[in-house]
Amino acid sequence: MSETSDPYGPIHGRASFREHLDRGTFPAHGLEPDEAYELLHTGLMLDGRETLNLASFVTTWMEPQAETLIHDTIRKNHIDHEEYPAASLVEEACVHMLGDLFNAPDSAKVVGVATIGSSEAIMLGLLAHKRAWRDRRAAAGLPTDRPNVVFGAETHVVWDKFANYFDVEMRKIPMKPDRYVLSAADVEERIDENTIAVGAVLGTTHVGEADPIEEINDLLVRIKAERGWDIPLHVDGASGAFIAPFSEPDLKWDFRLEQVASINVSGHKYGLVYPGVGWLIFRDASKLPEDLVFSVNYLGGAQPTYTFNFSRGSAMVQAQMYNFIRLGRSGYTSIVETMLANARFLNESLEASGKFTILNPGLAEPVVTFSIKGDPGFDVYHLSARLREDGWIVPAYSLPPDAQDVHLLRVVVRLDLSRLMVEMLLRDLFAAWDALVAEQPVQRPPAKPDVWTSPAHAAAKSKARTGLGR
Repeated sequence: MSETSDPYGPIHGRASFREHLDRGTFPAHGLEPDEAYELLHTGLMLDGRETLNLASFVTTWMEPQAETLIHDTIRKNHIDHEEYPAASLVEEACVHMLGDLFNAPDSAKVVGVATIGSSEAIMLGLLAHKRAWRDRRAAAGLPTDRPNVVFGAETHVVWDKFANYFDVEMRKIPMKPDRYVLSAADVEERIDENTIAVGAVLGTTHVGEADPIEEINDLLVRIKAERGWDIPLHVDGASGAFIAPFSEPDLKWDFRLEQVASINVSGHKYGLVYPGVGWLIFRDASKLPEDLVFSVNYLGGAQPTYTFNFSRGSAMVQAQMYNFIRLGRSGYTSIVETMLANARFLNESLEASGKFTILNPGLAEPVVTFSIKGDPGFDVYHLSARLREDGWIVPAYSLPPDAQDVHLLRVVVRLDLSRLMVEMLLRDLFAAWDALVAEQPVQRPPAKPDVWTSPAHAAAKSKARTGLGR
């Protein structure tokens, strides 16, 4: 700190606001609390506005009472069940409530765990299925060295990570130019006696559709009867598992299906909680091998643990329970209906313009994905960048193989995106369209991501803006 700085003067007149901050060197001296806060607070204004970030599924608004509860419990280490038994019981209650929501045969018998998000939940679920597969094979005197997992290109990258990190052969089913989800026939071609699990998605990240989960389940039931292969089905319901129970309660995708052994869901998506909380729910204890559950006693009492992490804050688990008891089925239903209505309005408005092709007209979740019809002289990447100028973050990207020639935009409709804001988005979108038609951008590479929509370019640009680039 400068010798001439007045620690009692106005914050914006102090040395920290006019001197270089070396981000690569640990500071020798500290700042006064309000000064440190204001310095960081103003720096974060470079970030986008949360409500206008239509790229993200993650919740950006909670009630003030929920935020108070979060503040009250942010100091609790959730793994310390001995010191915080009431907090740990809330996690257990959420697991059984989710078992009931997902139509488990007996919600009292489900087992599960709160995780940092769906990525951890998926890895833990698939690890359990790998171990169960290995144990069955070993008991039968069969080889256990060639496990595989079958899923589609519409899955989140964590599925690829699991196969890589845990030495499981990845049998990944590519998309098709005109179909962006799995089919039962795709799955049947790839499963065998070494398949630890099949993954199906309820609400895909890329397009917002749902895999035909019931058809895949029926295939696995038939295979079990014909070949004796008891292959579990893991449902990746990161976003859709908090939509379908309230929008289509009769849709069979959950534990009503015989082979569905585990389900993950993100509490911090349509569970309406801030990041980060996810959930992994098993049909019953038989789906989680006992030797994966550790017991520790160095926090004061023996307690089981099945997570990749250990210490974590309890706040978001408590916030999840707040939503469950605050909203109930009726409250979640009203919010889901509103989000779907706003997504439907956006879908219909885009289609009526004649400028776009809607890629998920069925709306399995409140996500709108659309591509440009023809060649108006610009592409989705230009349109995404132009919307960014108005504050909207609308991602543009291409689909995985073999649909890589499909380039699209995606709008995630969350609870804080009102009909009024959707109408404003449409006005800005069509104004951006008209401006780009008039400009006819020249020397544009064919369908190439720009600095806003390519993660590598965007990260480099952000680091350069904030002084962290090299």
